Amino acid sequence: MNNPWVKYSVYFVFIILLQGLVFNQIQFSGLVYPMVYSIAIIMLPVETSLVLSISIALLLGIGVDMFSDTFGLHTSSSLLIAYIRPTLLKLLRPRDGYDNVLLLSIHDMGKMWFLTFTGLLVTIHHLWFFIFELLRFDLIFTILVKTLFSTLVTLFIIILLQYLVYKPTKK
Repeated sequence: MNNPWVKYSVYFVFIILLQGLVFNQIQFSGLVYPMVYSIAIIMLPVETSLVLSISIALLLGIGVDMFSDTFGLHTSSSLLIAYIRPTLLKLLRPRDGYDNVLLLSIHDMGKMWFLTFTGLLVTIHHLWFFIFELLRFDLIFTILVKTLFSTLVTLFIIILLQYLVYKPTKK
């Protein structure tokens, strides 16, 4: 499995199954809903084209929606962060640019960069998801609370997975 796209395809299927079978079952008092699958979009290689990113996000969102019975909420949230990702990558570009050998992981990009990048995309993803899930202006406080707690738990799980699954890339 030296081809990175073969590895990514296996990872893609694994993350959909993990979200559908494990993380969809975790809900604390209706305020915390971890959506860890967004890491599959966040960690795409830097040079991934927008069309390919959006295509992957579409398939990922449909896969998670099928497990969740959410009728497009995950798909639209995934498409949004796939669309925003290149702009955010440009805004957060390191001084020396991106190294195409490195993964967008906590080990390779550093803790602060990874937390900023992942935190922004996960927050946008969750806010979009909960706005369209509840779709009522009088529930704005509930939307914000669900977004905050779900983002924090999702980030914690993503960071934990980063340390358990990924090793620093060797240059």
